[in-house]
Amino acid sequence: MPKPKTPPPQKPEDIFLEPLDEALSRRYLAYALSTITARALPDVRDGLKPVHRRILYAMRQMRLNPNGGFKKSAKVVGEVMGNYHPHGDQAIYDAMVRLVQDFSVRVPLIDGQGNFGNIDGDNAAAMRYTESRLTDAAALLLDGIDEDAVDFRDTYDGEGKEPVVLPAAFPNMLANGANGIAVGMATSIPPHNPAELIDASLHLIKTPNARTETLLGFVRGPDFPTGGVLIEPADSMIEAYATGRGGFRLRARWTTEDLGRGRYQIVVTEIPFQVQKSKLIEKIAELIQTKKLPAVADIRDESAEDIRLIIEPRAGTIEAAAVMESLFRQSELETRFPLNLNVLDASGAPRVMGLRDALVAYNEHRKDVLVRRSRFRLGKIAERLEILGGLLIAYLNLDEVIRIIRYEDDPKAELIKKFKLSDVQAEAILNMRLRNLRKLEEMEIKAEDAELKKEQKELEALLASDEAQWKRIADELREVRKIFDPKSAVGRRRTTVEDAPAAAEINLDQLIEKEPVTVILSEKGWVRTMKGHVEDKADIKYKEGDDEAFLIKAMTTDRLMIFGTDGKFYTLDVKDLPGGRGHGEPIRLMIDLGNDQTAAAAFLYKGDRRFLVASTTGHGFLVKEEDCLSATRKGKQVLNVGDGAEACVCRPADGDMIATVGENKKFLVFDLAETPEMTRGKGVALQKFHDGGLSDAKVFSKNEGLTWIDRSGRVQTIDDWKSYVGKRAQSGRIAPKGFPSNRKFGPWS
Repeated sequence: MPKPKTPPPQKPEDIFLEPLDEALSRRYLAYALSTITARALPDVRDGLKPVHRRILYAMRQMRLNPNGGFKKSAKVVGEVMGNYHPHGDQAIYDAMVRLVQDFSVRVPLIDGQGNFGNIDGDNAAAMRYTESRLTDAAALLLDGIDEDAVDFRDTYDGEGKEPVVLPAAFPNMLANGANGIAVGMATSIPPHNPAELIDASLHLIKTPNARTETLLGFVRGPDFPTGGVLIEPADSMIEAYATGRGGFRLRARWTTEDLGRGRYQIVVTEIPFQVQKSKLIEKIAELIQTKKLPAVADIRDESAEDIRLIIEPRAGTIEAAAVMESLFRQSELETRFPLNLNVLDASGAPRVMGLRDALVAYNEHRKDVLVRRSRFRLGKIAERLEILGGLLIAYLNLDEVIRIIRYEDDPKAELIKKFKLSDVQAEAILNMRLRNLRKLEEMEIKAEDAELKKEQKELEALLASDEAQWKRIADELREVRKIFDPKSAVGRRRTTVEDAPAAAEINLDQLIEKEPVTVILSEKGWVRTMKGHVEDKADIKYKEGDDEAFLIKAMTTDRLMIFGTDGKFYTLDVKDLPGGRGHGEPIRLMIDLGNDQTAAAAFLYKGDRRFLVASTTGHGFLVKEEDCLSATRKGKQVLNVGDGAEACVCRPADGDMIATVGENKKFLVFDLAETPEMTRGKGVALQKFHDGGLSDAKVFSKNEGLTWIDRSGRVQTIDDWKSYVGKRAQSGRIAPKGFPSNRKFGPWS
């Protein structure tokens, strides 16, 4: 076994003591900053992350111009990875694919040939199968990069140079948007219409102090490549664009098609941005199957090149707006796109900007590019004028120049000495071809010299005037705007801005066939329905050891209320209860009723009643029926029961007196007015018990008298109920002779 290699000894000066928390903090901060600046956040000036910028620059270096041919994407990825971006090839290719997809970016920067994925969420083909080249928009971003328009830095291996930022002849950051997650921060920028952004930039040049509200007169909100309808309120949009944080509600675009005979279908032609069509359809189909979209019968995809989703309503009498409103609430046909304009400013620092700040930063970048390109051009003009000056001297002294070149041993030095030329001028004369010695060439040189001097004067005037610079930038922006003209295919606004329509409600009764059924709930918690109103209980069968708990005559449009011994009310639609043959299903599959809990009461919801609810401790109160409705399977806690206690009473409060009976057979009658109405709580003491607890309670009218139902199902009347009248919370007297031994007043309907 070979000996492990011993690491080389470290020099004492390379070792220093540092607290662990400080060392970790410093290294984590360095990592976080690296992630933020080199990966996640776009530059406000060109709207690109380093990987996108490197891809575009590498493709330019490969001469993949818009009017040129395509090359394999694998070759582009290899060039980017080898020279500029030392990361995985798949990460580079994924970034490249996004710049091709016209459903991912508002203005594609790469022209792709082959399968680059689709809106269904299908992945692009492997890079060896696809080809690519730059688009005209990418050419605008790169325009002037060879004219010292931007700074360059060393590549990762120090063997080359790469641009720090691109010249960006159009506001790409806001036009195409960006998404990214860094360490401790993120960015989310929606795409916008390029022409609108340019109009806003032009207005800022003219009126530097323009407010966000004014700019939104030009930029009407995001303009997503997939279209859709923006329904965000104006005040919310102003605040979002002013602060750089907010969000936008985006809905699918839809219309209706008449099918005749009172029938119609809904056609969705545009879906929200970044929503995968196939997953959207799967989700809606699942909602239909689980009966969470009662208004929708079916959905199918008839899309070809354009999106065409067909939604069939369950009934022709339902308004289409109501159907779509239910879909907007439960599916991604409506989304909220966040705005977090967190970008790198010109100094490379992360910063959250508003719309105005971002456009100002872009304009300042264009001014910097203009100044740098102008100075670069001045340098080139000066170099050319120097050469032209030397050539003109040569033409004026042509015979002497020929003599010197022919006979002198060092003609260059002699030319410099004789005519007081610079080294560059002498070199240009020596490199001049004999055919250029004709008279016409001299005239051309003089014309070029005059033209360059004129341009030189104009550029010097431009650099000397801030006003002239902004005028030039405005002219350049107007020329770019012609490319993104709103009337053209690329410049046409795709996302419309509308006011949110009033929420349309669906009448579920229109969707459900109203039929009589009998709801059966057994003692062991099995529930089912039988068609029709069953009159003969002998026709109802139960599992061995099980028996009837509640038998309720209902309609399929009714809602079933269950009051559990846990003090919760549960709500179920009768239409959703299991039917057919058999014993039904356990009620606990439909509601979150505990295994140690049972149904204390079951009834149909009417909405206009009050109930007396009470627990075995003898505490209770009155509650409105509407306050008992539950929207989830978890139920709604109304009566609070303590440890060891259970809810045992839920009866209609139809009357003016309350009768209570305890497990000790004590009987008490008191005025209903003594019991408060509440929405939730423990309640007040109805009857006092020294042993046992409350068994049952009932509300009755003085005029009608107090009754109970005996074992034979006959109604019995308590003639002397007034002798049991007392105050609430008293112990009461022994129940009258003949009162049921189970200490119950009997069922209610």
